[in-house]
Amino acid sequence: VQLQASGGGSVQPGGSLRLSCAAYGTTFRKNAIGWYRQAPGNQREFVAVITSGGLLTYAESVKGRFTLFRDNAHNTAHLQMNDLKFEDMAVYYCNADLRLDSKLGWVPSDDAWGQGTQVTVSS
Repeated sequence: VQLQASGGGSVQPGGSLRLSCAAYGTTFRKNAIGWYRQAPGNQREFVAVITSGGLLTYAESVKGRFTLFRDNAHNTAHLQMNDLKFEDMAVYYCNADLRLDSKLGWVPSDDAWGQGTQVTVSS
């Protein structure tokens, strides 16, 4: 799976960005797609996932501010981020193959990561 993440940038607190994840060479319409983020010094953390059927799960920290949606016709998934806060600043990564584990929750596939896109929030 080849994934291309885009849409990162620099915004002020309260601003918005839309991240996109595009898959090439494959179709991910049957997969759960997710976004993770990693801030300097921190571990990569879950942000949101959307299943093939459109069911959504968000991290508590982004609920009500972020919206994840997918466009299977174009093999893309988008993360609309509104009301961005300083703590949202991180490198964001998409994953095109998440599996739900009964104990671990959503687990991303090691070979389905896109390159990261930087989100900077500063005043």
